[in-house]
Amino acid sequence: QVQLVESGGGLVQAGGSLRLSCAASGTIFSINTMYWYRQAPGKQRELVAVITSSGSTNHAESVEGRFTIPRDNAKNTVYLKMNSLKPEDTGLYYCAADIVAPRPYGSSSYWGQGTQVTVSS
Repeated sequence: QVQLVESGGGLVQAGGSLRLSCAASGTIFSINTMYWYRQAPGKQRELVAVITSSGSTNHAESVEGRFTIPRDNAKNTVYLKMNSLKPEDTGLYYCAADIVAPRPYGSSSYWGQGTQVTVSS
């Protein structure tokens, strides 16, 4: 069964950096688009960044120029490199991926359990 496991969250001061990792495990045929979302307390979950299987990326306007979303296809892993962190970046960060797996799973979207990022002012 496919699982996504995030790591790398923590407490950091404003202006600091963190790198989140999200590794997919299990029997996987292919991984298409991979995503990072975040949810701040009392707010809706928002899309932070996305990367396709070909490497095309897109970022939320609020993180443009500060966050990048590289991926390592050999390791079935996507990263979120976060620089110049702000207190408003605080939240629970989730990764998601569109994965093709053997039957009966087929093509499905999977989510990680989330990793907390807290940015102090």
